[in-house]
Amino acid sequence: MLISQITAQRVLETALETGADFSEIFVEKKRVNGVLMIGGAVETVQSGLDSGLGLRIIFGTQSLYGYTSDLREESLLRLAKTLAAAVNEPGKQVLNPWMIRNGETTPHGIVIPPSSIHMKNRIERMKEAHDYATAYDSIITQVSVRYADAVQDVLIANSQGKWVEDQRTRTRFSISSVAEYQGEMQTGGFSPGAFQGYEFVQNLDVKAVAEESARVAVTMAKADPCPAGTFPVIIDNGFGGVIFHEACGHGLEATSVAKNNSIFSNRLGEKIASEKVTAIDDGTIENAWGSSLYDDEGELQRKRVLIDRGVLKSYMIDHLNGKRMGMEATGSSRRESYKYAPTSRMSNTYIAAGTDSVESIFAATENGLYAKYMGGGSVNPITGEFNFSVMEGYLVKDGKIDRPVRGATLIGKGSDILHNIDFVSNNLAHGQGMCGSSSGSIPANVGQPMIRVSSITVGGRKGEEE
Repeated sequence: MLISQITAQRVLETALETGADFSEIFVEKKRVNGVLMIGGAVETVQSGLDSGLGLRIIFGTQSLYGYTSDLREESLLRLAKTLAAAVNEPGKQVLNPWMIRNGETTPHGIVIPPSSIHMKNRIERMKEAHDYATAYDSIITQVSVRYADAVQDVLIANSQGKWVEDQRTRTRFSISSVAEYQGEMQTGGFSPGAFQGYEFVQNLDVKAVAEESARVAVTMAKADPCPAGTFPVIIDNGFGGVIFHEACGHGLEATSVAKNNSIFSNRLGEKIASEKVTAIDDGTIENAWGSSLYDDEGELQRKRVLIDRGVLKSYMIDHLNGKRMGMEATGSSRRESYKYAPTSRMSNTYIAAGTDSVESIFAATENGLYAKYMGGGSVNPITGEFNFSVMEGYLVKDGKIDRPVRGATLIGKGSDILHNIDFVSNNLAHGQGMCGSSSGSIPANVGQPMIRVSSITVGGRKGEEE
């Protein structure tokens, strides 16, 4: 137990003394390990422990948040009094009896706790990855490998009587390869991760991941510049789902919807996408990178169908924004740590598998671009306008892959892309990333089967192809 029930009760009651409607504590103890290897040599090794408590009070549709790393009761009560002093509302809420909820069965079994693994084992695995990538081709000039694990114990308790304890263990392994060819440098990189212990790295096909990162870098370094234009784009499965996550997913979070800062605000029941599109956010997927047993307000995670065959069915809603919208929370509240107030965020967000075959998608594309792997990008969360780089791309001619091209970017608007998806394959896969927003940086899965967007503006380094 991170703090006693008596201490929690006193803190929550103190926070309510001046008339707040609701008080909540989030207590955290987090142990982390991280290693960075560049060129086969270890650059940094980090191990650490952080702990603290975040306290939130809500009055009406307003909230106040504070945090401290000092878990002594006198420090916590001082924090509660400081926040409560900013509230002057009539009446005083009464703390409900505790409803202990820590007995639910979690599907995320941990086989090898990170604490049981010596640092040298992690480094040896990283050296394997470095050697595989370096040996792939003589034009590989640099290889970087990162390892990270985190074990987060949390306690969530609030004035409505909720008491939830949970433990989240995540592990990630990243590799980046740089190739240089005739003055052109290109990078290929992958960062698989999971809600697992060291067994994730132990079972990972390090050779395949390392060689794939090197292959992408080498292929793109030798590729021709991508022509610019507007044409169909085939986006492969897995991390290709980052476009939906960024350009559309954030617009379905109550953080934006409640403030009418989203193009999807007040549109439940409307057709906002092609009938080919069913989009889901599911925090329950076994051992998935963005999963958890509870969200960060103590709600059991669940599967949320956001778009069903093109029709907007649900938003991702946290407690506070649910009050603002007059809607129930959906178990979508997340935060990086006790230093951040929670808000609605994605977990494992993906476009569901369709019925089209990969072969039919290519056969229908006379002249277009195949984005095999997506890179990074930027999005305007209010308008949904985006600009994404393509890490590995190919021109498509007469229904077949023609040749690799580098420097491609996809430019568009999320709402338009949803309507322009005209093929959805049956090969659903997921990729892993870190998502940044107002409640910090959190692990999130993105996913999709292969899709085709009938028309996207493609930025390149040459004029529009004739």
